[in-house]
Amino acid sequence: MPLYCSRFMVAPCKRTLGNTSDHRSRMFRRCWRKLWRPERPYTGSVTEFRNSEMSTQNEKPFHTPVMVKEVLQFLDIKAGQVVLDLTFGAGGHSKAILQSVPGVTVVAADRDPTAFQMAQHLAEEYPGQVKPVLGRFSELNNLLPALGLGPGGVDAALLDAGCSSMQMDSAERGFSLSKDGPLDMRMDGDRYPDMPCAADVVNALDQQALASMLAAYGEERHTRKIAAAIAQARSVYPIGRTLQLASIVAGAFPASALYARRDRLQRPSHVATKTFQALRIFVNDELNELHAGLRVAQTLLRPKGRLCVLTFHSLEDRLTKRFLRGEDLAAPPRRSLRQRAKAQIRLEEEEHEEEEENEEEEKGRESKYWVSLKKVIKPSEEEVQENPRARSAKLRTAVRR
Repeated sequence: MPLYCSRFMVAPCKRTLGNTSDHRSRMFRRCWRKLWRPERPYTGSVTEFRNSEMSTQNEKPFHTPVMVKEVLQFLDIKAGQVVLDLTFGAGGHSKAILQSVPGVTVVAADRDPTAFQMAQHLAEEYPGQVKPVLGRFSELNNLLPALGLGPGGVDAALLDAGCSSMQMDSAERGFSLSKDGPLDMRMDGDRYPDMPCAADVVNALDQQALASMLAAYGEERHTRKIAAAIAQARSVYPIGRTLQLASIVAGAFPASALYARRDRLQRPSHVATKTFQALRIFVNDELNELHAGLRVAQTLLRPKGRLCVLTFHSLEDRLTKRFLRGEDLAAPPRRSLRQRAKAQIRLEEEEHEEEEENEEEEKGRESKYWVSLKKVIKPSEEEVQENPRARSAKLRTAVRR
């Protein structure tokens, strides 16, 4: 079984890359135009890394939804209402809604075929109350009318952005750097066989484009160093495994720096974490899809309908915040001189910046479509201790005008 994702490298069309507002994507498109044919799959052994994320395998079975209590509180769902779960995942939030509100109808949408199957099983448990939908955010405008949903037809909507726990915990999906598997990362699975996977990206993009991608989607500081290491390694063998890529990135740093970075719980974080994040976002066009999902919610929610958006890194959160403010997402974000200087020094440290953003939100730039219910909400310390994957979560809530 070959360890790379496709027989040859393809040049993706605009549907794959999306109409992104990021100017870097224009350069990415030019770099995809050469074909890539690996002579043989990678068969070498890779030493498995022992990082702190591996401890999460035994922490919780399968999936634990984040901030369920807060989501239910702010959605304020009534009996008989229609709720749109734009990211069904393993169904944690949808199950909580069904169990807490009688007679509610949940439209369970997801782009992942595995999640769609789980939604179908839940529909059997709650006959007539769950309507599974398989599709990306950008496809929902064509799929939901078949269920009788049109503008103003939804009372509440939930969007849980990013990668689900069941995707991260499955080695064969290729999302995790702590588990050896094919370097895939496609949230759609095999629905689109010609869609480039993460292995295609690292083997086809030139060194400059790789560095730009890592900076744009991973907010990585050492982009040139990592891109050079990837380019050198793939000249010897195609990169096709998760641990293979993790070891290549680690090899670009001294041994003392391997776990020198810390997450928000002050646990050691592998130096390849941001590289994997950047690849995942790029492969799945996540930021464009998130924007499409927010537009779907804006169209379908009735006046006074409520929206909850869960994000897990600063790129998602900034996009969501700007959308709810009514800003033009095609324009560059407005930042103060202090914020720009801080971003150049250390992009991942945003705690001080958040206070300024929250003050600015309260002063308010009114949106034509949304009224924010409260400033950004974070999980409690108790929840983070119980579910460490909730540590970076942020919840934004708004009411449709």
